[in-house]
Amino acid sequence: MTDAARPIADVDELVAHFRAGEKPAAEARVGMEHEKIGVFSDGRAVDYETIRRLLEAMAARGWTRTEEHGRLIALERATCGTITLEPGGQVEHSGAPWPSAVKAVRDNDKHMDELLPIADELGVSFLGVGFRPFGRLDDVPWMPKGRYRVMREFLPRRGRLAHEMMKRTATVQANFDYTDEDDAMAKLRVGLSLSSLVTSLFAASPLVDGQPSGYQSYRAACWLECDPDRCGILPFAFREGARFRDYAEWALDVPMFFIHRGGEYRDFGGERVTFRRFLADGWQGERAVAHDWELHLSTLFPEVRLKRYVEVRQADASTRELARALPCLWRGVLYDADARAAAWQLTAGWPLDERLALYRDTPRAGLRGAVAGRPILPLARELVAIARAGLLRLGSAEGAAMLAPLDEILATGRTHADHILAEHARTAGDPARLIESLKLR
Repeated sequence: MTDAARPIADVDELVAHFRAGEKPAAEARVGMEHEKIGVFSDGRAVDYETIRRLLEAMAARGWTRTEEHGRLIALERATCGTITLEPGGQVEHSGAPWPSAVKAVRDNDKHMDELLPIADELGVSFLGVGFRPFGRLDDVPWMPKGRYRVMREFLPRRGRLAHEMMKRTATVQANFDYTDEDDAMAKLRVGLSLSSLVTSLFAASPLVDGQPSGYQSYRAACWLECDPDRCGILPFAFREGARFRDYAEWALDVPMFFIHRGGEYRDFGGERVTFRRFLADGWQGERAVAHDWELHLSTLFPEVRLKRYVEVRQADASTRELARALPCLWRGVLYDADARAAAWQLTAGWPLDERLALYRDTPRAGLRGAVAGRPILPLARELVAIARAGLLRLGSAEGAAMLAPLDEILATGRTHADHILAEHARTAGDPARLIESLKLR
């Protein structure tokens, strides 16, 4: 019996899952995940058949295929990570872990340089935005993946914008290692504390159904109304002495989407089955095994997620330049001890109710918002300065240089969302002209 198929004895084994991620600081890596929204020249959403052809062309260049019920749904290549499909056809590159953020960025750039010419041949443009700007929700086809079939039924019962999140949002994320439990929880706490600052800096989704929405990040607004059990800010992370077990206890009480048996995702038929209940009682003859816990953790969507690494999840997908800045910003903050301490002091005095209020206000207000009586913009400037200093201490002048797009935003107070709104006005909202302005190159 493999470890993944071994029945779980108790909660201590769930906590041990996180301890298995600990590694020496010298072996710390950075991973980058980048989602991209594809459109045809008139703004229509890209259908699965077109995406299949794109993936087939990528497979011919040395990527290994993954199929589900005969449908191509993912690719993998050694040292290059994976290419997967999000529910509405967003294409995600999850890069391999690299020794620095710069190398993770270069890996993602290599992927983009391979992908974009193929997309162009198929008449597809990928946009540097965090929310699909054209068409309506029902115009976006669902991708044929089993886990999405279950999620599309489950999530709308928990939040009115759940399908919007699934089908029309896109993000750029970064993953970081930890040396031990204290290090992991410190990174989780700082990452959560900075969430709204980062969302504001990287806001790039102001258009909905072809029109200005009044939001800087409508992507972030969708997450506010997705599922309060599994999304958002985690209050326990700000308690003194928070541990792996606190995260495990929270995760235990989140209802499960499914289990995976015999190649199929089996839902719970409308029952509210938390992992705690599944662990204690089983379900229809099935007992909780190690793989179930790992799968369950992948269905939790807080602003910072703990697996066997720490995943920061707050930024809209955007331009290539801003996508490069995201992992560099976080490496400077999380991998340099002085920077991490300074970043925590920047936000340490915020009461929990102020943190939550800022989190709710950020999608609309962005850098024009305020917290605990202080405007966000100067705090964001301090954060980027802290990250740059951290990168320089880490010996990454190149990573520090990749923060330049953030400097421009902070100097002007104008986000990429503001640029998108200006382009929408300039082009009178014409999809073809707007696509030409916003497409990734």
